[in-house]
Amino acid sequence: MRISFCCTGTKAQPWLEGLRDAFPGAEVETWSAGAPLADYAVVWTPPQQFIDEQTQLKGIFNIGAGVDALMALRLPPGVPVVRLDDAGMSVQMAEYVCHAVIRHFRELGGYEADAAEGKWTYRKPRMRQDFPVGVMGLGILGERVSRALAQFEFPVQGWSRSARTIPGVQCFSGESGLNDFLAASRILVCLLPLTPDTDNIMRHDTLARLQPGGYVINVARGSHLVDDDLIALLDSGHLAGATLDVFRTEPLPAAHPFWQHSKITVTPHTSARTLRDESIAQIAGKIAALQGGQPVSGIVDPARGY
Repeated sequence: MRISFCCTGTKAQPWLEGLRDAFPGAEVETWSAGAPLADYAVVWTPPQQFIDEQTQLKGIFNIGAGVDALMALRLPPGVPVVRLDDAGMSVQMAEYVCHAVIRHFRELGGYEADAAEGKWTYRKPRMRQDFPVGVMGLGILGERVSRALAQFEFPVQGWSRSARTIPGVQCFSGESGLNDFLAASRILVCLLPLTPDTDNIMRHDTLARLQPGGYVINVARGSHLVDDDLIALLDSGHLAGATLDVFRTEPLPAAHPFWQHSKITVTPHTSARTLRDESIAQIAGKIAALQGGQPVSGIVDPARGY
């Protein structure tokens, strides 16, 4: 068996060693142009040339949950594209989102600013029922985040393309349910896959439907958000703030207005990082299952884009 590793911006050697440990005797190598044909590919944002040259693949394994970069390529028909189910990312995402929600709700940013000036201040406690949280995207990550928020007794609602049922979460679905979902939310968390239907989904007319004093948390993809529309709604006062972990251009350019905006918190795409050992174990298990003719989870539907 031969496994080709083609992951842009990723230190290859630890992945190669882990995959070789999982498959003793297999040939596991970093891809370069003209490399021998492989049976399986482990990828992250590979070039089209890689797909075009590797004509005998039996499976393509993406080392992250998001597959939008792969969906933009011409993929070989009939070859399964498999994404990670979790690999330690859902608990990280729940940590990050809960922190962002609680930091906003408890006004901890204001306390930090006051403390930096040596001020001992007090803010009136706010009521959780006045800060309903809406989670867009109820896949593995979105469901985990929704459940975690509910543990802090925030009203939680979720929105997804198809109908879902999650205990403790009011679920909306489809285009017909989007406006009601937004109107019921004061804090909006985006965990959607990036598809043509969700590109620019957070724009002026949708964000304006959030309750006054709304707050936006984007941990999905930068292209979900129209940057200028967010800034306009922050400056108008309809939105109170935003925590952004993903951007249209990464790293975020030094001149981008998000850096200096007083109502925006920026983090460097770190809400949920791929955990290598857990990811390798999951990929190895799925390769073994494919070889044995067994079903595997996480196979991407190209028609849906995730």
